[in-house]
Amino acid sequence: MNLESKVPEGPIQDKWDNHRFSMKLVNPANKRKYRVIVVGTGLAGASAAATCAELGYNVDAFTFHDSPRRAHSIAAQGGINAAKNYQNDGDSIWRLFYDTVKGGDYRSREANVYRLSQVSVNIIDQCAAQGVPFAREYGGLLANRSFGGAQVSRTFYARGQTGQQLLLGAYQALSKEIASGKVNMFNNREMLDIVLIDGHARGIITRDLRTGEIECHAADAVVLATGGYSNVYYLSTNAMNCNVTAAWRAYKRGAAFANPCFTQIHPTCIPVSGDHQSKLTLMSESLRNDGRIWVPKDKNDKRPAREIPEEDRHYYLEERYPSFGNLVPRDVASRNAKERCDAGYGVGATGYGVYLDFASAIGRLGKQAIKERYGNLFEMYERITAEDPYEVPMRIFPAPHYTMGGLWVDYNLMTTVPGLFAIGEANFSDHGSNRLGASALMQGLADGYFILPYTIGDYLARNEPGSASVDAKEFKETKEEVETRTDALVALKGKRPVDAIHRELGRVMWNECGMARTADGLQSALKKIPQIREEFWANASVPGSEGSLNQTLERAGRIADFLEFSEVMCLDALNRNESCGGHFREESQTPEGEALRNDEEYSYAAAWLYQGPDKSPALLKEPLQFENVALTQRSYK
Repeated sequence: MNLESKVPEGPIQDKWDNHRFSMKLVNPANKRKYRVIVVGTGLAGASAAATCAELGYNVDAFTFHDSPRRAHSIAAQGGINAAKNYQNDGDSIWRLFYDTVKGGDYRSREANVYRLSQVSVNIIDQCAAQGVPFAREYGGLLANRSFGGAQVSRTFYARGQTGQQLLLGAYQALSKEIASGKVNMFNNREMLDIVLIDGHARGIITRDLRTGEIECHAADAVVLATGGYSNVYYLSTNAMNCNVTAAWRAYKRGAAFANPCFTQIHPTCIPVSGDHQSKLTLMSESLRNDGRIWVPKDKNDKRPAREIPEEDRHYYLEERYPSFGNLVPRDVASRNAKERCDAGYGVGATGYGVYLDFASAIGRLGKQAIKERYGNLFEMYERITAEDPYEVPMRIFPAPHYTMGGLWVDYNLMTTVPGLFAIGEANFSDHGSNRLGASALMQGLADGYFILPYTIGDYLARNEPGSASVDAKEFKETKEEVETRTDALVALKGKRPVDAIHRELGRVMWNECGMARTADGLQSALKKIPQIREEFWANASVPGSEGSLNQTLERAGRIADFLEFSEVMCLDALNRNESCGGHFREESQTPEGEALRNDEEYSYAAAWLYQGPDKSPALLKEPLQFENVALTQRSYK
């Protein structure tokens, strides 16, 4: 198989406009003949389902929640980027494009990133028209703040709950189409497989999480908007139900999985407090606008933070990166926090934490101004830690957050399986090896509102509508495979809870394929993961049956997929013998400890193709061309 990116010819500024004109269209009267399945109802999925339905397509939308508005996009806090230049500070589509390519450490596809930057300006208009309550300046204009990796203010926000407000906007658009009958909403359904007919995606197999019924659903195209896989680490900022299952099922049906080792460790999370935890809590990157990060200069200084004078504090980001200071990209901030803690300067009971201090901002702006910007985040922090961040600094430490890897897609957002599309965090396309803050919401809404509705039409126009039926033998065969897998999980009656095995896997992944990676560590992980997988199938405990609500069965299925996926993730990290963005190989760093790329050998997207059980996946390479942004050693000093 060859990877065909289908990037249009011509100047990068004209590619998307020319491509939209050259794509085939579906006559409005014919759109009602087509059916599209959208799996996931976060920002990408909800916006895609609503927009496709408004265009006239029939849409079946699926969520494993009891309501589509409970998708994990609701947890996003800090903001959404757009190149509006409302602050008149030098921003532009080109600057957002440049910052994003540089922030991703030159491991993204230029054409996709430029299109994302173009579309960003439309997203804000769309959301403001929906009534999303963005923060505003005194005169009524939309406000902006800064985020890491940029020297302009381009981030639109709604206090510290931007994701929630954007999702409510998409949810009301989706609800309108549900009410009109153009969207059939399937709640409490988990997608467990893709159905292929003549090599094309023509439907999915789901499990009703309330009744246990295995169901078949047919369509003319399938869209996966199922998020990322950070829960492979067990502890992450993701909701506990977030998983890799949908993408992994697609992978095993022939969809290449690109750059699985590109994971993001977010620098601004509440530190782990003990072994009892099952989830970590994110403190928005927006806090780094006004919070100053520091540790004591003396590693033996155990005084309370407020008793440590300025001359005894090390504001290490401001010292090391004077141009960007506390607003360096996430991977840089995370590695520096880890380095300070590993050197013995960490704070808190565990020593794995640094201070995020708002005293200077409160003194400069006043407590009320800080409360208006970040009040709900401060309240969340106090509820969790019993410490008042208005009075004492927050303690933060890096934690798994976002995944830049995902299903490989071409310029049209279609995977290597015809008719199967992946959008939002489920694909790999826009962020390279590191995502800049406030760009996840931008990509999800860009894909759902403004890109997929065009490109899926081009695919549908080339295919007859209604060509798939749940009565086809392919549906029966795939359903039987799902039932066999489910039966195997229910038959697990060992002695170990499935979550304990997941925690064991997560510890291996964090230690060997987390913030810092080595060849020896990755090879060790590749030996340990099969052992943990063997332990799972020999000694895991799944009580209950498949014929009813069974949350342990749900978790067991997701963990089984993580136990397979993690091996490909480590294989990808071992193969990429360079450092770039969030993928940091200790063998490959500059004298200053920064990521050192190897552009001659690794300037490509690594796409892994399933070859069958107990066989190593095949590696496909999409060369990355940089015609508009020069390849240079990334610097934020």
